[in-house]
Amino acid sequence: MDGIWLARPEDTGAGEPVAVKDLLDTARLTTTYGSALFADHVPAVSADAVRLLEAGGFAVAGKTNLHEFAYGISSQNAHYGTVPNPAAPGRLAGGSSGGSAAAIAAEDVELALGTDSAGSIRIPAAWCGIVGFKPTHGLVSVEGCFALAPSFDTVGPMASTVEGCERLLRVLAPGFEPFELESLEELEVGIAWLDRADPLVRERVLEAASLFPRRRELELPLAPVNRSDFMREVADVHRALFPGNEELYGDNVRGKIERCLRVTDAEAAAAERERAEYHERFLEACGEVDLVVTPTVLLVAPPADADELALRLPATDHTYPFSSLGRPALALPCGPAEDGLPASIQLAALAGEDARVLAAGRLLESSLSRLGGTRLSS
Repeated sequence: MDGIWLARPEDTGAGEPVAVKDLLDTARLTTTYGSALFADHVPAVSADAVRLLEAGGFAVAGKTNLHEFAYGISSQNAHYGTVPNPAAPGRLAGGSSGGSAAAIAAEDVELALGTDSAGSIRIPAAWCGIVGFKPTHGLVSVEGCFALAPSFDTVGPMASTVEGCERLLRVLAPGFEPFELESLEELEVGIAWLDRADPLVRERVLEAASLFPRRRELELPLAPVNRSDFMREVADVHRALFPGNEELYGDNVRGKIERCLRVTDAEAAAAERERAEYHERFLEACGEVDLVVTPTVLLVAPPADADELALRLPATDHTYPFSSLGRPALALPCGPAEDGLPASIQLAALAGEDARVLAAGRLLESSLSRLGGTRLSS
């Protein structure tokens, strides 16, 4: 499907194929970062995550389209086209890892690599009806991946199943080992932010959350609206690249970079303080729960011509908090919502509890499957 793939190797070689977001360097294979500035860029060395996958017996199936420089949640790319949504034709695939999610939804591959700094794995996973996992910050190497906001950036797996994400994470994070839960009853979960979601998204997520026998509602704070710390990090990445190249940035990225470059030291410092305070408030509000359960995104995939700038804040309201906190979070499809489009439930835990999140996701996925399935046909 046009708009999904940006480059394919002549010979994929042996191994299970994995689609790779075109933000990660691949030796001898064009890597654009979704930008016109790097249209002819062919790295000499692959990103650490790509090298680990290949050493682990996987093969690069190709490079997938994305929101330019990963700075957007729609994958409407001015240079390489809008990523289509095979699960919902005429709707956005989400971003910035839209091409990786779409490649799985189109059944071109079962496994993919994405990146997530504010929701860029989980949003397209939700809108394309697949599984996406943002690991604990720092668990997977980001070396060889073009930075967005380094203290938020993560590389993570996307797949048609939770088990696929676990298999990729075992090679992406040496030392990571999945573990088994006997039952969802072993976990105490806190449910939050349901009232903010569209009605059928809320209903599907509540039905899925009800499969956890030990559950209670939580009053969790959303992340501070001041994201100047994130923006300052973006500005630092583009501070030398942007001047003189402004017209080579797409319209839905250029203005954001300009705004980032105007962030003052005082604004950034205030946001850093708010982020630290948010960490403490969130931890206190969670109490002793093992998992936090929320809707991944409060709405289903919007029309393909939707305004990304208008969508950005509401679409990241539920994903950005766990990026700000550096915590692992899983997006898992949980049935049809508005217009018959996929809804997604998000499972998150303390930093370092990646195996717990994935084990819970695997059990929940199995329970949902027995109740009628989680994947929607395109």
